[in-house]
Amino acid sequence: MKRTVELVVVSDFHLGTYGCRADELLLYLDSIQPETLILNGDIIDIWQFSKRYFPKSHLTVLKKLSELITGGTQVIYITGNHDEMLRKFTDFKMGNFSLVNKLVLELDGKKAWIFHGDVFDASIQHSKWLAKLGGWGYDLLIVINSAINWFLLKLGREKYSLSKKIKQSVKNAMKYITDFEDTASELAIENGFDYVICGHIHQPQIRKIQNKNGSTIYLNSGDWVESLSALEYNDKEWKLFLYENMKNEIKEDQTPTSLTDLDIQALINNVISHKTN
Repeated sequence: MKRTVELVVVSDFHLGTYGCRADELLLYLDSIQPETLILNGDIIDIWQFSKRYFPKSHLTVLKKLSELITGGTQVIYITGNHDEMLRKFTDFKMGNFSLVNKLVLELDGKKAWIFHGDVFDASIQHSKWLAKLGGWGYDLLIVINSAINWFLLKLGREKYSLSKKIKQSVKNAMKYITDFEDTASELAIENGFDYVICGHIHQPQIRKIQNKNGSTIYLNSGDWVESLSALEYNDKEWKLFLYENMKNEIKEDQTPTSLTDLDIQALINNVISHKTN
């Protein structure tokens, strides 16, 4: 049975890369019925997009999003750095789907400021080629990690995350994450936002940040490469969904949405045919 959720925020699918955990993502999307779904950037990884690699499970995610749109869910796509090419179409709206660069929502009398977060990343703003190189390296690391985990599971051992271990052991990486959270929160406090919601850094989080000027709740939806996480808002309360902690509640034997004879053009036609005025 699907869970009804007022608002869901997800980000960093990185569809089109080897790291994307599309099967788990589909199980999660099939388990919920959100009134509003916010896709907070880096959904399709246009930076690393290749015709040689876009498997059916990734296309099925797009089909599922289309089904949510036509089924009455308001879907808001906020652009990120890996899908920044879509920013030329910002403020596009068709039926229940809209494309924006940032979003302000009122939630039960409180203001939420939602954006991807790459605006704070100097490496992206000033050296995009270096950031893209880092993205390719990250994808390669995920491929290597997948091979290692295959052997570990065969040996009856637990999975191991190379990238998480690297992030945790490198002080500069941890400082970057803290600086990112503090910068976003300081700006939110300065502008009177009760919540600031980001993606980008692949670190799921909900925490209150306070300074001499006030306080805000910082939230990050994480990713669907490693953390497999989402933010859910219901009855004036935010919760952090972690697939690892709740996968038993999402039936593992559940068959994800099928992709029978579906291609890109059919997907586009499906959305257009349900356009509302």
